[in-house]
Amino acid sequence: MKHQPHEMLPQGHHAPLFKSFFQGSFACSTACRGEGKRVDLVINSGHDTLLDKDYALLATHQLLTARDSARWYLIEQKPGEYDWSTFLSMLHAAENNGLEVIWELAHFGWPAQLDIWQPAFVDRFAHFARALAKLMRDEGYSAPFFTPMNQISFWSWAGAEVALFNPGVTARGRELKLQLVRASVAAMHAIREELPGARFVLTDPLVHIAAPDMMKEHLAEASRQHEAQYEAWDMIGGRLHPELGGNDSLLDIIGLNYYPDNQWYTNGDPLDEQQAEYRPLASLLLEVWLRYQRPMLIAETGAEGTMRAPWLGRVVEQVNQARAQGADIQGISIFPAVDYPSWADDRRLPGGLFGLADANGNRTINEPYALEIRSQQIRMKNAVGEK
Repeated sequence: MKHQPHEMLPQGHHAPLFKSFFQGSFACSTACRGEGKRVDLVINSGHDTLLDKDYALLATHQLLTARDSARWYLIEQKPGEYDWSTFLSMLHAAENNGLEVIWELAHFGWPAQLDIWQPAFVDRFAHFARALAKLMRDEGYSAPFFTPMNQISFWSWAGAEVALFNPGVTARGRELKLQLVRASVAAMHAIREELPGARFVLTDPLVHIAAPDMMKEHLAEASRQHEAQYEAWDMIGGRLHPELGGNDSLLDIIGLNYYPDNQWYTNGDPLDEQQAEYRPLASLLLEVWLRYQRPMLIAETGAEGTMRAPWLGRVVEQVNQARAQGADIQGISIFPAVDYPSWADDRRLPGGLFGLADANGNRTINEPYALEIRSQQIRMKNAVGEK
């Protein structure tokens, strides 16, 4: 049975789910670009050795909710054997700095020697998720946040349509999407058996695809591509391919990743804000809200260089417009919180609030970005009457 929509509600009605509305996302991909060439961005960004400092930086700027990763490939290097040292160091550092974390369980990576196409992949992931839930329960958590499989739709396209990274094949995107949904659903059931209060942030890109002209076949193709962005969420919610095990209760918090290049034409040409076919972010957010009636999080957003601050300002403006029309948008997570070398080509991405660390482990701050974040935090508090 589909979730029934309720009446549109005024801005500020929805109770907050997270510790802070403005949040920080760490780069967590552990994808393999080639056979055996894994690129762990937690390591490449220096975050693994600077956990306490990095979390303290977020806390200082009142970014009290973060997205980070329990890196499956490191934790389960032998089947069924879990080394939690890398995860516990993160968990305890976050605790020490008063941070709440949304934990990703698989961000484009999985243990070596495990075949992603086989049923064992689903079983191993569910066992890993259950073990992690037990660990967190023992650590005193009753309602943590998890992202089981990060960006199922993007992973399916990048890994199994254009071979950008693992599994490095083409023309198998649909097959991979179904497999990743199976694994997500199995993991969520396993987690909830151990932690009934666990919440799930289900991430994927929020996109708009337009036709380059008014030809009927081009309009139909644009509609098909645009609609495809909803498939993973529909599968998890049991609306599509219910044989995968999805159901309405699993469709929890919709995580939306949105960047300046998230709109394009069916032929691949970029679509920018000056073009008539471009859709305001607020309209896309309302489309998602009306479709699912679920809490939403801008799970990743950001721009590079001098565009960081103005981009965030425009995103906040659009989010506020959607919230004013009743959409339950629970937060905006800036990505990346700290700079990292690109997983695609090792290019440094100047998009973070904080830069790459120097030899002493210190990161420089992008002052215009920090000022914009602080300004938006103050406006948000004033809007809802907080002190």
